[in-house]
Amino acid sequence: MASSNFIDYVKINCRSGAGGAGSVHFRREKYVDKGGPDGGDGGRGGHIILKGNAQLWTLLHLKYQKHIKAEPGKSGEGGRRSGAQGKDVIIEVPLGTVARHPETGDRMAEITDDGQEVILLSGGRGGLGNDHFKTSTKQTPYYAQPGEPGLEEWIILELKLLADVGLVGFPNAGKSTLLSVLSAAKPEIADYPFTTLVPQLGVVAYRDYKSFVMADIPGIIEGASQGKGLGLRFLRHIERNSILLFLIPATTEDIRSEYETLLHELREYNPELLGKQRILAVSKMDLIEETDYNALRKRLPTDIPTVLISAIRQQGLAELKDLIWKALTEPADLP
Repeated sequence: MASSNFIDYVKINCRSGAGGAGSVHFRREKYVDKGGPDGGDGGRGGHIILKGNAQLWTLLHLKYQKHIKAEPGKSGEGGRRSGAQGKDVIIEVPLGTVARHPETGDRMAEITDDGQEVILLSGGRGGLGNDHFKTSTKQTPYYAQPGEPGLEEWIILELKLLADVGLVGFPNAGKSTLLSVLSAAKPEIADYPFTTLVPQLGVVAYRDYKSFVMADIPGIIEGASQGKGLGLRFLRHIERNSILLFLIPATTEDIRSEYETLLHELREYNPELLGKQRILAVSKMDLIEETDYNALRKRLPTDIPTVLISAIRQQGLAELKDLIWKALTEPADLP
């Protein structure tokens, strides 16, 4: 998933179709010189519809499509013939896409299932033909309803990745390396901060042909909840993860303090994130001596399941996957 191709935020202008006008028409046949009204109804305008597509991973296809317009409905005709409905416009988006109003921030729609459809903007209703307005006292109405106008809105589409496990940690904590070792994902890996600039997804194989999806979220820094660094742009992806896997290097001077800092940023962004199950993996264990393991364990938080791992040495990875699978299948057993 190249960084230039991963787009998780777009702002588009949508306009639904106007309804067609009702027809003013009177029946005219041979030997029937004063037939009654038979004007047909106008057709409904086209809807703007959001549809989930499990094959999409990005909003890239909408990046340069700023204006989306549905067709108007056709006008009614004589003989009580209704006008054709305007063609709906279906916008396919990845699962996890949220549509918001740009000014109020109100959520307009949320797509979580493949094939799910939500009408963002309804097309205008077609007007009634003059056939509907005849009465015993007014048998020749020379009027019909106009069609309703369509709706027009600027809409923000945000993608929040759907994954079972979200990797949370400061830059250069080893998240990309762990994802590359556990799955077939091939994120960019280097020994400097912010190597990962876009979220990466990988499918992790487990015992008996089971699997789960893991997401490598770009690194958090202090102040990310206020928009510093990559900030709010990627914190929203964590909202969709069932489990948060915190990754802190073994070389960190104060592991507890770093863990509390990460919790603080999540709390400031969205307190509900702290209700998710959490696991701590102390990474890069290959960089410290085995004789220092006991001293390291004394520096670990005590209120979270913890595993010591090294992606390079394949150390602790089986234990980590067992812990993740247990959290996914037995959520009540973990905090």
